[in-house]
Amino acid sequence: MSISQLGYIYIQASDLAAWETFGADVMGLQLAARDKDRLVFRMDQYAQRIVVVKGPADDVYISGWETETEQGLLDTVARLKAAGVGVEEGSKELAAERRVERLFCCNDPDGNRLEIYCGPTLTDEPFRSKVLRSSFVTGEQGLGHCFLISKKDRKTTLDFYVGVLGFKLSDYIRQEIAPGIVADAAFLHCNGRHHTLAAAVMPVPKRIHHLMIEVADLADVGRAYDRVNDAGVPLEMTLGMHPNDKMFSFYVRTPSGFAIEYGFGGLQVDDATWSVKSFDKLSEWGHRPAAPPAPAA
Repeated sequence: MSISQLGYIYIQASDLAAWETFGADVMGLQLAARDKDRLVFRMDQYAQRIVVVKGPADDVYISGWETETEQGLLDTVARLKAAGVGVEEGSKELAAERRVERLFCCNDPDGNRLEIYCGPTLTDEPFRSKVLRSSFVTGEQGLGHCFLISKKDRKTTLDFYVGVLGFKLSDYIRQEIAPGIVADAAFLHCNGRHHTLAAAVMPVPKRIHHLMIEVADLADVGRAYDRVNDAGVPLEMTLGMHPNDKMFSFYVRTPSGFAIEYGFGGLQVDDATWSVKSFDKLSEWGHRPAAPPAPAA
C-alpha cells in the first residue's frame, strides 16, 4: 500500500481559547504556534499534527494522509484518477502551510476532504508537554486513528479506502446501540496500528465520531482521566476496553463537540498472520456513558 499513516488533522473550531486549554493542559499536546485564527499542536518530532483553525463548523474538515515516497504519492494519485475520483495538486503555498513537500487533494465518497502528501517537515526541537509523563505513540503509526461517520454505506466506504487507497481490513463491529439503531463499523489499517481509520453508519451529525491519540504509559491515561474530571471537561464514555484492538481508554468531549479517545496498549497487526473477524459489541467492558453533572444545590 502507498499510504503509510494519518499524518495530520485540521479542525475548524468556534472557540480557539477553549481548544488551547483543552489541547495543552488537559490532553498534553504541545502548543507549537498560535495566532488569532489558528492553533498548531505537536505530538512528536513532526512540526504539526493537529491544527485548529477559527471557523463555525466545529468538526474535522481535513485529514492528511502520508506516503513514504513521492513515487508512492504519484501511484496513489494515479489509482484515484483511474477510479474516477477528482484530484487536484495543491499549490506550493498550500504545501508550505501544511509543512510538507508535495500534496494532492480529493474528497472521499462522503465528502470528507483528504490531502495525500509526502515529505513532512520534522523538527529538531524536542517535544515538550506540560503534563504528559511519557510520550504519544506515533512514529510509523502516525498520530492515531480517526473514526468517521459514513452517510453512504459500508460497501461504498470499503470500495474507496480499501479498493482505491489500499487500506487493509482489520475487522468489523456491528451492534444495536439503541432500539432500531445499529452501529455498523469497519476498521482499516495502513501500518502496524490495529486501525488508523474506522467508519460507521451511525446517527451522528458530525463528520467524525472521535479522534484517538495513544500514550506510551498506562499511568498517563489515568492522569489524563483525573485532569479531565478536575477541569470539569465533559466525559463521553468512562474507562473501558474494546474487543478488537484491546485499547484501554476513555472518551472526552472536545470543545467542538466530537470526542477524543485517550488510550494505551492498542493491538498491533501482523498481516502475515492476521485474520479478519466480526464482533457484536463496541466495548468488551466499560466505556459506559458518562453520568450527567449533578444539579446545582
